[in-house]
Amino acid sequence: MGFLLFIEAGLMMLCQVVCWIYGEGVKAFSPAIAIALLLGIAGVVLGRRAGKNMGRKDGYIVVSLVWVLFTLIGMIPFLFDGHVPDVAGAFFETMSGFTSTGATVIDNLDAMPKGLLFWRSLTQWIGGIGIVFFTIAILPAFGVGEVKLFAAESTGPLHNKVHPRISMAAKWIGGVYVMLTLLCILSLMICGMPTFDAINYSLCTTATGGYGTHSALLGDLYHSPAIEYVLIFFMLVSGMNYTLIYYTILKGKVKRFFGDAELKAYLIIVVGASLICTLALVFNDSASVGVEPAIRQSLFTVISLQTTTGLATVDYTLWPVQLMPVLLFVMFAGACSGSTSGGFKCVRLSIIYRVLKNEFTHILHPRAVTPVRMNGNIVPTSVVKTLLGFVALFVCSLFLGAFVLALSGVDPNDVHPNFDYYEAFGIAMSSISNVGPGMGYYGPVHSWAILSPVAKMVCSFLMLIGRLEIFPIMILFTRGFWKKG
Repeated sequence: MGFLLFIEAGLMMLCQVVCWIYGEGVKAFSPAIAIALLLGIAGVVLGRRAGKNMGRKDGYIVVSLVWVLFTLIGMIPFLFDGHVPDVAGAFFETMSGFTSTGATVIDNLDAMPKGLLFWRSLTQWIGGIGIVFFTIAILPAFGVGEVKLFAAESTGPLHNKVHPRISMAAKWIGGVYVMLTLLCILSLMICGMPTFDAINYSLCTTATGGYGTHSALLGDLYHSPAIEYVLIFFMLVSGMNYTLIYYTILKGKVKRFFGDAELKAYLIIVVGASLICTLALVFNDSASVGVEPAIRQSLFTVISLQTTTGLATVDYTLWPVQLMPVLLFVMFAGACSGSTSGGFKCVRLSIIYRVLKNEFTHILHPRAVTPVRMNGNIVPTSVVKTLLGFVALFVCSLFLGAFVLALSGVDPNDVHPNFDYYEAFGIAMSSISNVGPGMGYYGPVHSWAILSPVAKMVCSFLMLIGRLEIFPIMILFTRGFWKKG
């Protein structure tokens, strides 16, 4: 924990440098850096004689504590700067960053200091690849415990090893992550985006986070189809499995890339949902636009929501109401496992489809042996059972979260008095899937500042369990976890 806090202090020092460059002083970050360093030193001193053997329980505890502790320290700059005056709002903003969700409680981003804007983007970039996963790559001091940390933090039901050593795998995947980020920065700058904006939007795009540097929608801000197509491409790629990208780019295994079952499901959903939205925009009288703008807007919106990036070029809540279930579905589906995106993940949808297909076959042919296969490999029964448990937890958490939000008096000041369960469901879906914008008033145009403190903390919890895929957090609340042995 102490080593991890040193990393957070180093990240905030980078933001302090940005403050100096733009003449913004040291008020926001100095207290947070000092606290992170002091706690880091305390952690290292207290744990200097501890063994390096880390059990599975230890891994879950460390991962859960890291996300909460990073958020508690990371919210300090917002409080000292004054742009987010309440603790619930600052905690929400920082948790939204580290979980790469992208929902914000800040109304006027254009008035914020550059250092804080960069801090928001940096939290998403680090959170996208995973705080602990990132740490494994640069701190081998965890010894054999790194495997337990990787198991607790990594997403998806199936894992493909890039390298026998987890730390080496983290470095390779981190290298792909950095390469995509740099290519995105360069591409946006070539298309005419200012350097500071290009850096921030690239950090948030490859992290599939969605924090911007301006409050305006991208379509109103730059009026550049080239910038939008660049972001479409990098959002799409960032939603793919990084292990698959590694094997394709660095190992030249193109056949494996195009034959991957999860990637096929991901692309089918993207193309299908985009086609439905395009047809609705072109042929609906109230929302009729040209063919090319309709294709671009549909691709951008669908890919942004499915990869849980949350960037927007238009206000999709104004689209025909028939499209809202489609957009809610892509928010739920998410992109690929092993990517920076949130959501349910396409690999789980693929496995569920195969399980259902086999069940229909088994009903017609009771004696048939029908194992579930993905990419030619048999999916173990234990994975299918875990998947069913995850489905139950995900759906229950989603509906329970929406129910609590609806009861919490979401808007205590009646800024938006017509709040209904549909919007509560959209907020809950956005939070647990780490998307960012929701539905209705809470879409891409408005911030979530009007949420009550209780609602902000509920959303923060949903973001956390969604980012860590529920089990690592929920297991801490079971009696068996705390029993010895």
